Amino acid sequence: MNMIKEFEGKVTLITGGSSGIGRVTALAFAKKGAKVAIGSRREKESQETIAMIEEIGGEAIFVKTDITQATEVENLVNQTINTYNRLDYAFNNAGTEGIL
Repeated sequence: MNMIKEFEGKVTLITGGSSGIGRVTALAFAKKGAKVAIGSRREKESQETIAMIEEIGGEAIFVKTDITQATEVENLVNQTINTYNRLDYAFNNAGTEGIL
């Protein structure tokens, strides 16, 4: 059976990719061929997501990121581009309380 990989050669950045909706989304993009960059504060859980992606033959990186810090978000974007030479999609899943 030949699986369609409509995101082959694409790069997706996902904030909050360490668990829940972010993790499921990271896996979904990887299954469709995308390389995935995960930004999260939770290193252990993010490494678990990376391992899950690699188990299905995907490629991913983790960048420790607190989305409330602009410099950390900028670092996440820069590391993604430095690693994969592009950024095609961003799924801004991470949330925070009290910021309007």
